[in-house]
Order: sequence, then structure tokens, then C-alpha cells
Amino acid sequence: MTELVTRDDGSARPIHALPEAEADAGLARLPEAQRAWARVQGFTGGLGQLCLLPGPDGTPDAALFGLGTATSRARTRFAFASAAAGLPDGLWRIEGRLTPAEAQEAALGWLLAGYRFTRYKPGKAPAARLVAPQGVDADRIRALAAGEALTRDLVNTPAADMGPAELEAAARALAAEFGATVTVTKGPALAEGFPMIEAVGRASPRAPRLIDLGWGTEGPRVTLVGKGVCFDTGGLNIKTGSYMGLMKKDMGGAATVLGLARILMGLKARVRLRVLIPAVENVIAGNALKPKDILTSRKGLTVEVNDTDAEGRLVLADALALADAGKPDLIVSMATLTGAARTAVGPDLAPFYTDDEPLAAALSEAGAAAADPVWRLPFWAPYESVIEPDIADLDNAPGYGFAGSITAALFLRRFVTDTPRYLHFDIYAWQPNAAPGRPKGGVGQGARALLGAIERGFA
Repeated sequence: MTELVTRDDGSARPIHALPEAEADAGLARLPEAQRAWARVQGFTGGLGQLCLLPGPDGTPDAALFGLGTATSRARTRFAFASAAAGLPDGLWRIEGRLTPAEAQEAALGWLLAGYRFTRYKPGKAPAARLVAPQGVDADRIRALAAGEALTRDLVNTPAADMGPAELEAAARALAAEFGATVTVTKGPALAEGFPMIEAVGRASPRAPRLIDLGWGTEGPRVTLVGKGVCFDTGGLNIKTGSYMGLMKKDMGGAATVLGLARILMGLKARVRLRVLIPAVENVIAGNALKPKDILTSRKGLTVEVNDTDAEGRLVLADALALADAGKPDLIVSMATLTGAARTAVGPDLAPFYTDDEPLAAALSEAGAAAADPVWRLPFWAPYESVIEPDIADLDNAPGYGFAGSITAALFLRRFVTDTPRYLHFDIYAWQPNAAPGRPKGGVGQGARALLGAIERGFA
């Protein structure tokens, strides 16, 4: 497995990191034999290009890694992760002019390159180890990677092995590791206190529940609410097969907030953290939620169900009402909520909504610094009427045909009335094609950006 070490024990071999514009000058500084070898291998400094340099005995004693151009670097995150897979076992160190942000990204990418989902099939990770670049906090990078690995593991696990009970078990295991508390509401208490969570999950033989994790005694109070729909058939408005194929990832919001919680606790962050996860399966049975049913939410607002496949906002709404009653300093909801968000920004960007200008700026800055790209979308007030049907307070799936992510975000905002600072993420939580540091499968989005905003005091 890839490893990040704090100090060079004297055995580390150099990785000469060279931009394209400096490749010739870098090669000129090498011994003649290595320079000739690099030229034969066609090394030009192109982004991601790796060339092992032989020592006197023919075994590699150095390497070249191409940093490409500013344009190519802007188009590829975690490029240095590809080096981890191509280097032989042993200790390595980076030599080259990296900015602090580039050094951080290189170190994190190195660890992310070692991620393997091995629950059902063995997978061998690269064995090369890296000395943390100068100025990089190795413990912090390890905490970031551990949180991302937890998120990926949870999303990658199929629904047969990751239902509401298993998601609860994951939260309890995390709490035990860091001394957090967990309480769970289910059964009659769930039906009484969280009627929309119960309504969405009642058709499944795997009982729905609300998971409530708490940690920390000092600092701002931050409540993270993660959508935990462990599988989504669409309910009676059943999805077609192509749309149902990836629905094991519909608990990606829950996986992301648990991954972020792991990072915050691992870093001993000064924060009073609460994590709320409505954990359900949206399946079909005789008692399933039906189109045109009207639910009375925990908040007291009535909701007309015009599409049982718009269930995520229902379970989140009850959890948000509980979060709001506590009046924390910040509420964050994270959910794989709408296809409209994917259409708007694709799988790489994590769109977010907030009315808080300083918070929005802090998120954007922190996301850029942490190689965790986010993009702000608007709580557009003129669309409020779209989610207001004739016979209930709210409509969970208005037949408007436009702005699906925005109207979903506006729906959720109705349940946060007493907490001034609210932030909603509509994430994808899936890497559709393998990329450096990000194999195809589950992936975290927005967590490192949110970490930065929390550490900045929400700015």
C-alpha cells in the first residue's frame, strides 16, 4: 500500500519533478548516462510522464516525473498519483519546485493512489513510499485520505451488504474509534417523530432509522445531514434498469458526511459535531408510499408526493427539521439528490447552495486549495412558487421541467428556519471513469472544501 512518511531515513531516491518548459534544463543536470537514457525513453516533461533512471548497477536510483504545462495541470487533478503506480518498492522523495498547494495535492494524490476496494476481490496497491514534501503535514494528509477511503468503501459496497442496519453499524464503528456518541431512532418512535423518513422506508423489510452521532465539546456547532438511501428503486414510480443500476450510491451523502466526520475527529478539530443520517431503502411493497399521498412532516409542513422517486428530499427534510431545532452555527446537507445537478455541472464538480456570501467564498477558496472543486448554484426565490401545490404546503416533485436541482434545494431550505447559516450540496459521489487517484467507483465530493470552511470559522 502507498505510504506517506514524515522523514527521510537516508534511503529515499529522488523523483525529479519537471515542467515541460524546464525538461531540457533538468536533463542537462543529470549524469550523462541517465540523460541519454531519458532521451531514449522520450521524456519531455509531459504531465504524468514517468521515467525511471538506472544507477550504476542497472537498478533504478532516481526517476523523472513530468509536470506538463499550466494548462495541462489545470485539466488534471492528482496527476502525481500516477507516479505511485509506476515506481518500484522503496522510499522516494520529490525534488522540484512545487507550490504549497501542489505539494499538498501531490502527497494526498500519492495516498489516494493506494486505495483499493478489496471486500469482494483482492487488489494489490502500489508499495512505493513517499517522504512528505517540505511544508506538508503528513498526519493531516493521512487523515484526509482515511476519510476519503471510508466514503469510497461505503459507496462501493452493494446494497445487499449496506442497508440501513449496516450504515448504522458503520456509524457506530466510527464513533467507537473516536469516542463519539450514537443514538438511533426507529420503529414506532420513528413513525411518530420522523413521519416522512418512516413513510419512505416502511416498504422495506430492512427497517428505516435516523442515526444521530455526536462528538466534540468545544468550538462552533456544526450539524451535517447526509442522505442515507441505501438503495433507490424509485418506489412505485419505479426506475428503469439503466437508472437503477447505480442506486447503491444513493447513500453517497451519508458516506460523505461520515468521511468528513472521520477527518474532523482524526484532526481533533475544534468543533462540536453532529451527524444526522436518515437511513432507508426505497423499495416496493403493498404498504409503499404512493403518488399523491400527502405527508405531514416533522416540521408540520404538509407535502404532496407527486413522485415516489423524489424520496431523498423527504427523508432529508425530517432530519433537517431536527437539526434546525438545535439551532447550531451551521447546518450542511449532502445528498445525491438530482440528475439535474449532473446535467448542469457533470460528475467532477460538487454544486452547492447557500445564501451566506462569506461561507460561499470560503468554500470556493478551500475547494480550490484542496483539489476538491465546488461550484455555487442559486437559491432562486422566483422558483419558490413552483414547489407550492394547491392542496399542500409543498410538492416534492413539481412538474415544472426546469431547474430540478434548484427547486429541490428550495424545498430543503423550507425546513431550516431557525439556523441562519445553511449549506446544501447536491453531489454525484461516483467516479464514472478511472482518473489519477480516483478509480472508477465511489468518491467523496465537497468534504475537503467544507473542512477548509469549518477551519476558517465559516469565513
